[in-house]
Amino acid sequence: MKALTWQSRGNITCETVSDPKIEDGRDAIIKVTACAICGSDLHLRNGLMPTMECGDVLGHETMGEVVDVGRDNSKLKIGDRIVVPFTIGCGDCRQCKWGNWSCCERTNPNGRKQAETFGYPLSGLFGFSHITGGFAGGQAEYMRVPYADVGPIIVPEGLDDEQVLFLSDIFPTGYQAAEYCDITPEAEKTIAVFGCGPVGLMAIKSCFLLGAKRVIAIDTVPERLALARSSGAETIDFANENIQNTLVRMTHGLGPDAVIEAVGMEAHGADTSVQKVSSAILSTVTTMERPFALNQAILACRPAGIVSMPGVYAGPVSPVMVGILMNKGLTLRTGQTNVQKYLRPLMDRIQKGEIDPSFIISHRSTNLEDGPDLYKKFNDKTDNCTKVVFKPHG
Repeated sequence: MKALTWQSRGNITCETVSDPKIEDGRDAIIKVTACAICGSDLHLRNGLMPTMECGDVLGHETMGEVVDVGRDNSKLKIGDRIVVPFTIGCGDCRQCKWGNWSCCERTNPNGRKQAETFGYPLSGLFGFSHITGGFAGGQAEYMRVPYADVGPIIVPEGLDDEQVLFLSDIFPTGYQAAEYCDITPEAEKTIAVFGCGPVGLMAIKSCFLLGAKRVIAIDTVPERLALARSSGAETIDFANENIQNTLVRMTHGLGPDAVIEAVGMEAHGADTSVQKVSSAILSTVTTMERPFALNQAILACRPAGIVSMPGVYAGPVSPVMVGILMNKGLTLRTGQTNVQKYLRPLMDRIQKGEIDPSFIISHRSTNLEDGPDLYKKFNDKTDNCTKVVFKPHG
């Protein structure tokens, strides 16, 4: 089969690889009908995630049609259309039972190695390096789904792939980030969202779904800012305005009640000349993570507020404004998304017409060989590229 593979830093290729096979009685094999490039995939492309190996199959936003099922899997049958969460949960360990699916204690076969860095093992992830299990991803014609009797959700009739594909990651991720902000209609909260990429845009939509009074979105890419405005947010272009000064002015000195940092490890500083120079150097000559957005979020949040951080980081990051975080009495909430927790309620919202997540798609392809070029466009933010979806079988 064809698949998009990681070869080295900055080098993604389409290769012919072995078809997946059933390896465990709880497995399923899907024919991938839709998959996407996620912002987190760019961290892998750009060499910021350790333990990637040449030939690893990428992709963790995937759905498809079941074509084979393990003997112990009574949930699925051949022909089912399913969306596959990027986090792999066993359903039996204490973390899964607590709803902390991304902290599953059993699904990462390399958990002992991961514990050397993180202290404990966490859940396996599709297409996201060997420290998270080395599972082949879904930017391919077919994918093996382990623990398929637990994670995937069957797609109801009447919904097309593009409406539900992002349940695999970015819609639950944005929703969890918004939920972490303790939004209720009664609270009339103002939320600032740093980054209007796919997760940031889903977070904006989710803030309003939960009852936020006001959302202020920060980015500098014109098409992303336009999508943020069309989603109901006010916007700040950080290339032209000082973020902190503008937020203080827009909130009459009070500040946002919560801030969502949806940028992660490849943030670009913009408020000072030193930040701009440091960002340019770090992005071209090293694979060091850059906490510019996280620090700006800590600074921007009002005292005793919440910083919600869905943006992905891989390891130690410095310098982080811990002193400001502590002295302002901020609450920091973060973590990989507990996707399984949100699948049913968010599917219900899609069915009711409250949201159509496909609004972010800018580029579509039926040929995985277009992948390297589309990865570059998405990474470089050219050709008005906001989200890429592949349909490998047409």
